[in-house]
Amino acid sequence: MTAPVFSLSAIAALFLQRQHLDRPRRRRLTARSLARFAEDAGGIQLDSINVVDRAHHLTLWSRFGPYDRRTLERLIYRRRVLFEYWAHVACLVSIDHFPAWRRAMLDYRHRHKGWTAFLQRHPRLMRRVEAAISTRGPLGNADFLQARPDGQRGWWSRKPATHALDFLFMSGRTTVHSRVHFHKRFDVLERVLPGALAQPVLDAAAFRRWHLERSLHAMGAATETDLRMYLTFPRLGAAARAATLRETRRDGAVVEIAVEGSRVRWFALARDLAALAAAERRRIGSLGATLLSPFDSLLWHRERVERLFGFDYRIEVYVPAAQRRIGYYTLPLLVDGQLIGRVDAKLHRAERRLELRHVHFEPWFVANAAPPRASWGRLARERGLAGLAEAAWSLAAFTGAERVQVSRVSPGVLRAAVRRAVRVGADAVPPGQSSRERVTDP
Repeated sequence: MTAPVFSLSAIAALFLQRQHLDRPRRRRLTARSLARFAEDAGGIQLDSINVVDRAHHLTLWSRFGPYDRRTLERLIYRRRVLFEYWAHVACLVSIDHFPAWRRAMLDYRHRHKGWTAFLQRHPRLMRRVEAAISTRGPLGNADFLQARPDGQRGWWSRKPATHALDFLFMSGRTTVHSRVHFHKRFDVLERVLPGALAQPVLDAAAFRRWHLERSLHAMGAATETDLRMYLTFPRLGAAARAATLRETRRDGAVVEIAVEGSRVRWFALARDLAALAAAERRRIGSLGATLLSPFDSLLWHRERVERLFGFDYRIEVYVPAAQRRIGYYTLPLLVDGQLIGRVDAKLHRAERRLELRHVHFEPWFVANAAPPRASWGRLARERGLAGLAEAAWSLAAFTGAERVQVSRVSPGVLRAAVRRAVRVGADAVPPGQSSRERVTDP
């Protein structure tokens, strides 16, 4: 049978839809919409960097606009719509996916990242930490004060109690009860998620199949490399991944597809062929504008982003300052389904000022040309700049900034146009926010 053929634009459009970026910042945050996004994407990444806001807040703002943070806190840590575990890395995942991730927790007790020597050296410590949480929980790292071992370096220089807490969490003997100033507080799993524990746990083969299907669902269609790089935990062996892919293809759950201009093999869930066909007919990939967290699930596999959108993205947090091209904390700019640029942003909290330290546009956008990969035609320059202004003012409203400052723009020929667009965009900010006189230039 001949494999069905789809364009890169169809793959990109369905990817945006599954990532809830087909209508950025236009959904309302509710228990149902939050759970649905976490299920479709596979997870919402957590990260401690707070230059503009925490990663999960930025990711959710990109979908829901300026939402009530107290509502999110209540949905996660009181109603338990989501729980914390590893999916790509540390993530918030849907409580409905608990039976699958419970399999990973149980397996972690026996196949884990180099814990054997530590557990053999510190059996009493492990028992004491677990007993303390059971008796006094919820507890955080600061509740287990202990000096670091003399002479230790690197990862193992962390205090032993921290290792114990990490192992107890990853193996499912504890879970995150809550966070205080982003610091985790652990409690025994049975107290935090008693209902979830009553559900049957997937066996190893069913988990591998679930893992593959969730990755394919989140991406719409994927190469074998995409499948390896999207949900990166747990690290399944190449042989096990290949066997699971063969099994799902043999029973018809997964099908091979052809993608125009691509020489590698692509796969999709059989049930998604109709969705891909519908995506093929779209005249635009998404409608609206937003800035993306560097840790957004759309960007988890950056080679895929380059392949679909022609957007070569690298976060420069770990790059020495003198070697950075764009800036420390760069947010990709998505406008009407195209990644047209990136913004190095910084929130000056005391001054209530959001600074766009460096706005950098893609060469094709500057040249008023069509995008290099998935394309729905040229994006008018005026629309791209208006999209930047809309997103910047929405982000300012969400983070409590009263001013938006535009600093550097690349190429410089667009500097005046960017500043003008941001000034005009100030007129559209929500009630109670600032107006155009509060837009500042350096």
